[in-house]
Amino acid sequence: MTQTTTEPFGDLPLHGFHQGSGAQAWQTLGAWPEQLNGRDGWRFAVWAPSAKSVGIIGSWNDWRAEWLERHGSLWLGFAESAQAGQLYKLHVVDLFGTATDRGDPYSRATELRPGSASILTPPSAYAWGDGDWLAQRPQRQRRDQPLSIYEVHLASWRGGEGHQWNYRDLLKPLLDHVIHLGFTHVELMPLLEHPYDPSWGYQVTGYFSPTSRHGSPDDLRALVDGLHRAGIGVIMDWVPAHFPRDTHALAHFDGTALYEHADPRRGEHPDWGTLIFDFGRPEVRSFLLASAHYWLSEFHIDGIRVDAVASMLYLDYSRGNGQWQPNIHGGNWNLEAIAFLRDLNTMIHSAFPGALSIAEESTAFPHVTSPADQGGLGFDYKWNMGWMHDTLRYLATDPLYRAYHHNLVTFSSTYAFAEAFVLPLSHDEVVHGKGSLVRKVSGAWSQSVQQLRLLYGDQWLHPGKKLLFMGQEFGQDREWHQDRELDWGQAAEPQRRGLMAWIAELNRVYRCYPALHDGDCAPHGFRWIEGADKDHSVLVWQRQSAGGQELVAVLHFTPVSRPGHWVPLPKVGWWHTVTCSHLEAFGGDLAQLPAPVWADQRWGRPHAQLDVAAYGVHLLQWGGDGSAPQ
Repeated sequence: MTQTTTEPFGDLPLHGFHQGSGAQAWQTLGAWPEQLNGRDGWRFAVWAPSAKSVGIIGSWNDWRAEWLERHGSLWLGFAESAQAGQLYKLHVVDLFGTATDRGDPYSRATELRPGSASILTPPSAYAWGDGDWLAQRPQRQRRDQPLSIYEVHLASWRGGEGHQWNYRDLLKPLLDHVIHLGFTHVELMPLLEHPYDPSWGYQVTGYFSPTSRHGSPDDLRALVDGLHRAGIGVIMDWVPAHFPRDTHALAHFDGTALYEHADPRRGEHPDWGTLIFDFGRPEVRSFLLASAHYWLSEFHIDGIRVDAVASMLYLDYSRGNGQWQPNIHGGNWNLEAIAFLRDLNTMIHSAFPGALSIAEESTAFPHVTSPADQGGLGFDYKWNMGWMHDTLRYLATDPLYRAYHHNLVTFSSTYAFAEAFVLPLSHDEVVHGKGSLVRKVSGAWSQSVQQLRLLYGDQWLHPGKKLLFMGQEFGQDREWHQDRELDWGQAAEPQRRGLMAWIAELNRVYRCYPALHDGDCAPHGFRWIEGADKDHSVLVWQRQSAGGQELVAVLHFTPVSRPGHWVPLPKVGWWHTVTCSHLEAFGGDLAQLPAPVWADQRWGRPHAQLDVAAYGVHLLQWGGDGSAPQ
């Protein structure tokens, strides 16, 4: 490596890196092909302010350090012999004279685990074909549009047990499945490089590196591009809350707490054994902003779901008395993390029109989905963990006793519009001994499948966007494990095929009827018709679009059929069934949709007699007050 002087790098664009606004710093830091004084090679730029020295070791120099020059807090240099595709590491001699070999924090590709070397990766020449999708994205991803998400762990969707499919090979089966089921988006569990499979990608060592388990960065681009061309959006899980202690990664990078907070009360996570970013340090903020910018720009990702937001917001998260330090106002909010999240969401919405940011936030922290410039955090959506926990707890209760827990399925309506919500049935609910969804509900297996249809009916007809984790669409018996492929053989069984057909039907009506989606996050979208009938465990509510379209959902939570049950409805007239869960096509016993029913005034408001099925979901639409609709 030729020793460099300040001059060749004197005008190196850092894009606000030292000011905490360096969302495009990824275009400068790391390793980039460059021509210097007529010589082709690779330029390196590393942030390590307290290091005594930093060198580059790689396959072109027999892993013998070629030393970079210090330029303030950066180390810079040029390697004439380096070539694209070669492995390299940073040889960091830290503040105390200890040498470690580390991956480049800004590397854009990393070798397959258990290796941890970075890969010299030139700018991509991938030819994208998703221009139409990106042009339509601001319209498609508005809050008044349908958003139905299929959550996927690629390594176990297909493959597992040592065999990993390439991103390109996954495209066709994944696309066929998602289109068949009618989802609008897929959400990919973290694809950022990580060394430990059981972390599922949530302990990241490569914030700019797609995991090499499934191929190259361009292979991932091809997967996203193919989904976009078919009209399917792509959301990616992203983890700015914490990172692992691996010595080849970020931990104590230059001998100091560089990326993590120096105070262990703020820099160490007691539950996960990981380190917490120092959100108040400008260069760390730039690092994280740049990571999000990189994925959204370079991979055309349509949105990020920010993991573990609650752990970022509170200084006392999972800590007891004496284990945390209050903020400058004496409170428990992490003011630096809050400021970072606002900056993150402001950057996303200004730089990437129509892109989404979604918070996994499980507390009552205020204004998560309010605009950042109005004092909110600026997220587009927040996961509704309350709806999920209450509904699953209710369905796990014996139907004989559900009348005593009726509030579990009505309480969510009291805060349904406090934030813009996604209703999640995610991977977290089907692992670590929690059991699959079909095993969570009360009753025998056949009734469990019926109740899954009921659960999904509740989810799709309730205000809020939708998310379902893979395998639950066909009621997989066993809980999910990251090392095993889904039990696709079960999906061919008749009742499970019916369950998938019901998911497809719910997605169809959700997309086709504005009453079911344009008021997902607005009070006009929901009104109780009957929420107090705990004796029969029957709920009736109205969904309405801004344009006045009205639908009525009737949900029944016991195994007893109720023929001729008097159901309250919004107005007098004929009501016909748009869809119902107990058709033969969905695994029920009804050959065709039931005939329209007439509602007239009884007991002070309109009622109609409806044959309410055991664990049934009925979706009704007004057909007028004249002759019966055909």
